[in-house]
Amino acid sequence: MNQVAVITGAGSGIGRAVALDLLESGYRVVLAGRREQALRETAALSSGESLVVPADVAVADSVRALFVRVKDAFGRVDLLFNNAGLNAPGNVGDLALADWQRVIDINLTGSFLCAQEAFKIMREQDPQGGRIINNGSISATSPRPASPAYTASKHAITGLTKSISLDGRQFGIACGQIDIGNAATDMGSRMADGVPQANGTIVAEPIFDVRHVAEAVRYMAALPLNTNVQFMTIMATTMPFIGRG
Repeated sequence: MNQVAVITGAGSGIGRAVALDLLESGYRVVLAGRREQALRETAALSSGESLVVPADVAVADSVRALFVRVKDAFGRVDLLFNNAGLNAPGNVGDLALADWQRVIDINLTGSFLCAQEAFKIMREQDPQGGRIINNGSISATSPRPASPAYTASKHAITGLTKSISLDGRQFGIACGQIDIGNAATDMGSRMADGVPQANGTIVAEPIFDVRHVAEAVRYMAALPLNTNVQFMTIMATTMPFIGRG
């Protein structure tokens, strides 16, 4: 397999798990993120062909430079997994504007910037086309308490996913979204310690192995470009999502 995948936020958590799974499946994988050492640690975990490119998805020039490196190294982009993201807890009355803006800059604007650069390459390459997978979140459907920035960014990701899907049709560019609930990562594992619920209580929530997220992304990526998983939800079976609140 000579397909090229770009993974943002590849230095840890879901990004690392997806990157390693794709590397073991034969993809050439570009590992992007702000922390170069963490990216190199990801690369060292696999004997597959990877390229480490430090990048800040919230900065347009950094994103452009990332995709220039990708094109120079591999000549094309077959898959972009828009995964980089962060949270800034705080209720609507207390959340600082700077915290709101940082979440929107990374989660939403960063996803747009990366999708835009990947889209440009995909529509011009031969063979034409490719696939963009956006990491949504269960918060793209149902918010947690005190999460206005994160929730708004993930709701917006759904709109971005749909827009990319429409704009990409004529170029053979498919776009889908994976919404993840309580994968066992550094960020997600806190759920097992207890997190706020809509009724004001603190409740421990179940988590599941992050490798299942990686397998799900690989399934979405492996489909022919005339077939698309538009939205997928993968979650711990008994977590409080259906009926949340």
